[in-house]
Order: sequence, then C-alpha cells, then structure tokens
Amino acid sequence: MGYKFATIQDVAKVAGVSTATVSRTLSKPSVVAAGTREAVRRAVEETGYQVNTTAANLRLQRTGTVIVLLPNIANPFFSQILAGLSLELSDAKYGLLVTDTQTGPDPDARLAEYLRFRRADGILLFDGTLSSQALDIPGRPPLVMVCEWMERDVPTVRVNNEHGAEMAVDHLVSLGHRSIGHVTGPEGNVLSASRLAGYRTAMERRGLPVDERWVIDGDYSMDSGAAAGRRWLTMEKRPTALFLASDEMALGFLGVVQAAGVSVPRDVSIVGFDNIEISQHLTPALTTIRQPRTEIGIRAARKLLGLIHTGSLTGPSEVIEVEFIERRSAAPPPS
Repeated sequence: MGYKFATIQDVAKVAGVSTATVSRTLSKPSVVAAGTREAVRRAVEETGYQVNTTAANLRLQRTGTVIVLLPNIANPFFSQILAGLSLELSDAKYGLLVTDTQTGPDPDARLAEYLRFRRADGILLFDGTLSSQALDIPGRPPLVMVCEWMERDVPTVRVNNEHGAEMAVDHLVSLGHRSIGHVTGPEGNVLSASRLAGYRTAMERRGLPVDERWVIDGDYSMDSGAAAGRRWLTMEKRPTALFLASDEMALGFLGVVQAAGVSVPRDVSIVGFDNIEISQHLTPALTTIRQPRTEIGIRAARKLLGLIHTGSLTGPSEVIEVEFIERRSAAPPPS
C-alpha cells in the first residue's frame, strides 16, 4: 500500500538503506550494486514515492524546460511539429513552453532576453528573420533552428525546400502547362528564397520563360493568397497554373477565384506546399508538397537534447526530403 505523502526517508526505511543511498540510486543507478537498486526500486513502488524533479533540476542547475519560439503561433502548419517535439521532450522529462517571436516591438531583444537569462535549458527557434547577432550571448543555452536557418554555425533541422518547389513545377509541366506563376513567401525569408529558387530552376531546366508579372508577392497567409487570387483575376494574360509557397495561400487563392466563378483545376491549376491537415478536405483536394512535420519535431528535439547533454552549442544540420502529394487541384491546361 502506498504512503499518502511518501518521503525519501520512507523509501530508505523500507529498503533498509540510508537516505544517501536512495538518493544516489535514483540519480546515478549505475554506481550502485544491483541488489541495492532492486531494493530501492521495490521500496519506491511500495511507498509510491515520486522524485522531486524541480529539486533535482536545481541541483543540476537546469530548468527542466525547453522554449519554442514560433513566428506565428496561430499557423496550423506548426501543430504536428509541436506534437513531435512534445513526444520526444516529455519522454526526456522536459517541459515545453511556446511563445510567439513576432509579438511586441523588438523580436531580437526578446530572443536575447531568453538566451541571456537562461530561462530554459534549450531553445528551438523557428524564425529565420531574427538577427543572427542576437545569438552572440555569452553562456547562452543550446539552440536548434527548425524549418528555417541563418548563415551561422547553428544546428538546423529543415526540409529540402528547393527540391520541393522543383517537384511542384515539374508536375505542372508534365500536365502540359507552359505558363506557370508563383506566389512567394515574405521577402527576406530563407524559405521564400529557396522555394522561389526552386521554381526558377525548374522553369529554366524545362526551357520555359518566367514572366515576372506572374511572380506575386505573398507572406504565407491566407489573406495574401486571396490577394494573389484577386490579382490573377485582373490579369490580361493569366498563367494557366500557379505554384504557391504555402497551403494557406493556396486556400486563400482557391476561395477567391472560385467565388468569381473560376473552376479549379479546369480553368487554372494550383499546387501548394506543406500538406497541412485541411488541404486534403478542400474541393478540390489540394495537390501539394508534404513536409514530414512530426518527424521534423522528433529530430529537432533529439538534436537539442543531444546538445544539452554534451553542453555543446554546435553540431551538424539535417536536411529531410519532402514528398509530392498528387490530389485534384491540378490538371492539364484548358484547350
């Protein structure tokens, strides 16, 4: 029968050892004899004793917390990545705090504050628009960038964005499209640049000209996709297909053109990027590029835990391949 509020003294009494031996067994079991480990294990089970992880973290000078810094906490793209992070970090007894980098007047200052005062044992940073100088904090905790990256020696877990964009354009060309537009992500963003580069590379490889009027600025949001749809509707000569740099923008584009009586994909084909949950439930279901988001989260968490364990701030980066998902939003061009 378990004790109502078991203490380490209760465990020691039941196991027939000292409290120091119980503490040593729980913190460093490898240095304790097997018989003693088993006696302490049984005593913990009998008494229902629970280790005070807060006190243990204080002894180790750790917070037991990892902070996740997202550029837009409301973006559904992050949900599966957060699930992967939580799965891996909870197994390692780490709590997860999530905050938005873009709230407040000075995102760089907020990042520096987290790093300077060691409010966490590690940082998972999703925002590549922050200044790399914000990382130059003596004694900062380990940091892993996820999805985005900086021109710094900072470990990163991301997908092959350029290859994904090339696959999107190659699919449209294979359907017979020759006039293909692109809706970009925000200016200055590394993902935007990579996906735009992939679009241009695929068009050039296929010998197709890029009409700069068909390269439309976006910011990954549904609103910017809707704005792109309105712009496409006003064009005198429209591209017959578009590759949009995010599924959210594809959603906004689809809604606007369908409301104007345009049929997708009969009148225009679209391909997105990300494979967020809703993309398969649209009418028509969205052809897109899948990022393995749960796997991204798991790998990023493992990389950060490795840095925390070794006390290192540097390490290799990982680039994960994406997958082309064919659905119903792309078809041969109108004859």
